[in-house]
Amino acid sequence: MSILSVFLDYVLHLDKHLTLLTAEYGVWTYVILFLVVFAETGLVVTPFLPGDSLLFAAGAVCALGSMDVGLMMALLAVAAIAGDSVNYAIGSTLGHRILSKGSRFVKQEHIDRTHAFYEKHGGKMIVFARFIPIVRTFAPFVAGIGSMQYRSFALYNVLGGIAWVVSFSLLGYFFGGLPFVKQNFTFVVVAIVVISILPAVFEAIKARRATA
Repeated sequence: MSILSVFLDYVLHLDKHLTLLTAEYGVWTYVILFLVVFAETGLVVTPFLPGDSLLFAAGAVCALGSMDVGLMMALLAVAAIAGDSVNYAIGSTLGHRILSKGSRFVKQEHIDRTHAFYEKHGGKMIVFARFIPIVRTFAPFVAGIGSMQYRSFALYNVLGGIAWVVSFSLLGYFFGGLPFVKQNFTFVVVAIVVISILPAVFEAIKARRATA
């Protein structure tokens, strides 16, 4: 089985994997989730990690009593905020050097898409980007490169991090246990990912039409 197929299986069956994870590792599950969310938001080379779907699945597992939803949301909000802060610091200190040398992990098209999003929405991009996969990972990096004032960035970072974690976690908590959702969890996860990506797709289409 290839690494890609293993990764896809893990993402599409997060509910089952998280249930096994909590049974095997107990409270260490909080640490694992913290590290995944931190890496997905804080390391510009890991935009492929699960974000929205992970929060939804974690909320659903909390509804089963395996984890405390309040503690989980608090920890993951801290992870999301800390991740963006680190990403901003990487962008402000190393961003231009990384882009000038080129990197197979940091694609210029992702930077350009995020920059266009930033030009349109300004500082609010940090909040909006939380709900868009890939853009979420590159938004703080671009803000750092663009020398966005850290005080403004920090405010939007905190607001966006809390809003993102709480909204998707509570969706999972209240709806993840419904019979339809449990029986079609893979479909629900795919739907969440697709809906999250749609705004970025629309922005890309508009940008191409504008330059055509």
